[in-house]
Amino acid sequence: MTRGFKVVKAYQGKDVKIPSRATKNAAGYDFESAVDFTLPSIWKMDFIKILRTIRKEQPFSDGDAEKAKKILKPFLIPTVIKAYMAPNEVLILANRSSGPLKHGTILPNGIGVIDADYYDNESNEGEIFIQLINFGLFDRHIKKGERIGQGIFLNYLVADDEVSASS
Repeated sequence: MTRGFKVVKAYQGKDVKIPSRATKNAAGYDFESAVDFTLPSIWKMDFIKILRTIRKEQPFSDGDAEKAKKILKPFLIPTVIKAYMAPNEVLILANRSSGPLKHGTILPNGIGVIDADYYDNESNEGEIFIQLINFGLFDRHIKKGERIGQGIFLNYLVADDEVSASS
């Protein structure tokens, strides 16, 4: 077994679909939401008020800054999936093409990076979550089983004279 997906232990035997490619030539494996989830629109959460404050160059209090951080944060959608791969591989998480265009949702970090050593880690067994922000006008109601992102396995290279903190 070189690379693939498994369901985290707490959800084994339940109705969970392993990521798959939609067509023979698709590069990405579609990830589904493991739960029903409401992704709030950023426009409902005082986003405009924060932008006005910044634009007018008004001072921010520490409380305002903390509130802004809570408002302008991505939400983590559980997939209950973990990925295993060779040590020189990475799983890149990306938007589905329909996300921004049809649903107003994006991965705020552009891509997600799942390293080979994330699999079966102690903190969460390597469960993959898809980070999303909804910049659409209305809340986005995601249904369990709805495709929310895609993952692409890639090889990567390291520098010849790399100095690593741990091997």
